[in-house]
Amino acid sequence: MVFPSTVSTIILLVHALATVGVYEASLESFLAALHEANVGLVVDVRQRRGVRGREYAWANAQRLQAALLRERIAYSHHKELAPTTELRQLQYAEDEREGVGKRSRRVLAPAYVERYRQEILERADLGPLIEEMPKDAATALLCVEREPGACHRSLVAVELARLIGVDVHHIYP
Repeated sequence: MVFPSTVSTIILLVHALATVGVYEASLESFLAALHEANVGLVVDVRQRRGVRGREYAWANAQRLQAALLRERIAYSHHKELAPTTELRQLQYAEDEREGVGKRSRRVLAPAYVERYRQEILERADLGPLIEEMPKDAATALLCVEREPGACHRSLVAVELARLIGVDVHHIYP
């Protein structure tokens, strides 16, 4: 029974969606950014879960998973959302044509975007991923590029956001 002087609060739990990259981050800044964004699940969408360069050794799968476990942040790998080697080669060819290095790319090539949507996103069943997304914390899609527009994770994020009706927040550690 609710009395007129009683204030009722209704809290709606909804999915929150973010993306995060590894480049230009340290483990400490990465974890701090995840906590600040209330991330409860990191979804790794890399094909090979390693990053070249000593400064990014922390982002290799086993080290990253151990660090996230210590921070009480769940981890999931969705390799089916990673671009194929052939697709990556298509983007690398465009980068070379444009004179852009992988770490300085700002946007994806239109041909890459179209083929990624056709070959990966249209075939992927995002239902299981949506089911594992926490409703009381954000889910962050992880790949290596700092700029979300330079990475396939932004394409996954747009599709997920469309399906679940949320905005996407980009985290910059």
